[in-house]
Amino acid sequence: MATQNTPFELVMKDVVLIKPSKPTPSSILPLSTLDNIPLLNNLCHTLHVFQSKTHDLDEPVCPNHQLLDPADVIKAAISKALFYYYPLAGRIVKHTDGNFLINCSAEGVPFLEASASCNLSSLHCLEGTDMEKAKHLVFDLPSQDESGYQYPLVFKVTTFPCGGVTIGMGVSHTVGDGVGASQIFKAIMELARGESEPTVKPVWERERLKGSITKQPLLIDSVDEASAAVSPFLPTEILVQERFKVNSESIRRLKMSLMKESGENENFTTFESLAAYVWRSKSRALKLNYDGKVKLTIPVGARKYLQDLLPEGYYGNAIVDIIIALTVRELNERPLYEIVKLIKERKKVACNSDYVRNYINTLETGVTNSNIEGIGAYTALTDWRYLGILEKLDFGVKELVNTFPVPSDMFGSVDLCIFSSLCNLDSSMEGGVSIFLSLPPAALPKFKEEMEVLSLSI
Repeated sequence: MATQNTPFELVMKDVVLIKPSKPTPSSILPLSTLDNIPLLNNLCHTLHVFQSKTHDLDEPVCPNHQLLDPADVIKAAISKALFYYYPLAGRIVKHTDGNFLINCSAEGVPFLEASASCNLSSLHCLEGTDMEKAKHLVFDLPSQDESGYQYPLVFKVTTFPCGGVTIGMGVSHTVGDGVGASQIFKAIMELARGESEPTVKPVWERERLKGSITKQPLLIDSVDEASAAVSPFLPTEILVQERFKVNSESIRRLKMSLMKESGENENFTTFESLAAYVWRSKSRALKLNYDGKVKLTIPVGARKYLQDLLPEGYYGNAIVDIIIALTVRELNERPLYEIVKLIKERKKVACNSDYVRNYINTLETGVTNSNIEGIGAYTALTDWRYLGILEKLDFGVKELVNTFPVPSDMFGSVDLCIFSSLCNLDSSMEGGVSIFLSLPPAALPKFKEEMEVLSLSI
């Protein structure tokens, strides 16, 4: 079917449900305290772009040379993977206490197959900044089925005349974090290559990250509705998803500028430096009122900081948040290096077993922050660069060249910002970072201006 405002056409097949290749246990499985965070209850989509290793991107593949249909290969691999990851073939249900459970019903994973009319080269292997094209290559179906149950996992596979393939994978954040999603995808790729089983076997054991009621919850920086900053551009139903590329030279100059500004010989990481810069730039673009408060949340991987380490293969959520709250005036007028140091210090606080366990217990106790999502005062900033989702993966003659988050449920507001790796094909951008976020159209020009300043000079 022709999709409006896109330069290519997609022909869709009917949606099918892929079930585990062998019988699997039928049970109801609990989720951890970290899995049950309400904000995680949505599908997170990633697009994985594969080019043919044996054919030029500009030439169509001769049907006689295409021995196996890549969509069939992937379907078979998903089915085999679901034997190991059988909870994902079930449905997410809600208990009477409000917590989520997994009904291991083996009903199957929704799978949509499509064929494109153009070659991957005409889309530049999706390495550009036009996110509208990518939206059509993931299965952005309603999060619930007719019974009100939610899908843990969905797929859309699109084949191109040049032999290229895109795999759009949607994983409910309720069942796993970025490390878990990467583990699932790698398992499917191994099975698609012909391996008999995944290298890493999945582990459920969600009780390991179940919290206990505590009388001493963590004191977390809070911003309530009365004190939260507001934007003249919000609320709005129209948001534009954008990707901004920052090259390694711009990042190096930013770090040098911060070091000079601080007057100290202190090293700042790429994430810390860009996080502060992007947070401030977003605040300026939204024209938030100076006396209002803003909140930055940064997820920190907790796996290596737990007192009892998680077993290899655990794919549930194992992230805790650090939170920083400032007035917009402080964010804009304090030297940028001070914001960077604040991020650095808060990250250190979270990197120990006591904080992780106290954080989980605080959530289990029911201590939450005020709801200020969607008004511009809140930013959740996460780093996907080290999840392993852009390693040199392949299946058969298909080689992974690009992976990135796709605007869908998780980009439904201005709150989320993701740092990701750049396309493997763009050698000039090695060491650079892709920045994904959504903004009201009226705020985009100012944010673009801020990013251009970063690319030119600091």
